[in-house]
Amino acid sequence: MMRDNDLPVTEDELHAYVDGELPADRRTTVEAWLAKHPDDAARVAAWRLQADVIRARYADVATQAIPAKLNLARMSYASRPWKAAAAAAVVAAFFLGGFAGWMARDTSGDLPTAFQQLTAQALDAHKVYAVEVRHPVEVAASDAEHLQQWLSKRVGYPLRAPNLESQGLHLIGGRLLPTPTGTAAAFFMYENASGERFTFYCTRAAGPNTAMRYSGEDKAAAIYWVDDNIVYVISGASERKQLWQVARAAYDQLEPRVTDERG
Repeated sequence: MMRDNDLPVTEDELHAYVDGELPADRRTTVEAWLAKHPDDAARVAAWRLQADVIRARYADVATQAIPAKLNLARMSYASRPWKAAAAAAVVAAFFLGGFAGWMARDTSGDLPTAFQQLTAQALDAHKVYAVEVRHPVEVAASDAEHLQQWLSKRVGYPLRAPNLESQGLHLIGGRLLPTPTGTAAAFFMYENASGERFTFYCTRAAGPNTAMRYSGEDKAAAIYWVDDNIVYVISGASERKQLWQVARAAYDQLEPRVTDERG
């Protein structure tokens, strides 16, 4: 007789695992499955990152009062059922439109290119994971050799985490991230003595070399560039001078080199 732990893992179970709704007796089985099936592990990582980013950006929406025009509880359904249906449609359109706008925020206007979308994803990942206390990374720096070998294999080229000790930053560890195009990205996290964190993101992306550029957003910012078909992103506090110093320290350890742009 087949035991529950011997049953194949379904997509529904993967979603339940991400949502924290998987029965305890299947969680170990799913984790073992993910360890042996990197494609499924990448999908799970993508779903989890998407959920974390949406929660980080829109958590306050759930606490906001419902606009009077959209408050279904104040409408008379018996006498005017069409208004209830219309209001429901408006609510659905509002949230779907908001989500679509969020997904497209870096695909229009001043940010049209694929590598800038990757930069936006790197910055989102920084804001989600840099505040984590117990699980900021998948693999700790104590196992740095394995971390670098694993990420090198997944991104498809040899890499090493930059040494940022000159900036007072020590490596915490890293994790694998999916990109919007379905490829893999390496994500390393660093921390200074006061607990401030910076992250280093890199992935393949075909395109011309670019100068280093700054992109600020709220309390976090990024410096990004493309070199030899690889996108690099350094994310951290929005204090521009400090971020440039960290980026240069990482950049000086990479080859080939391109000039920076501080305009």
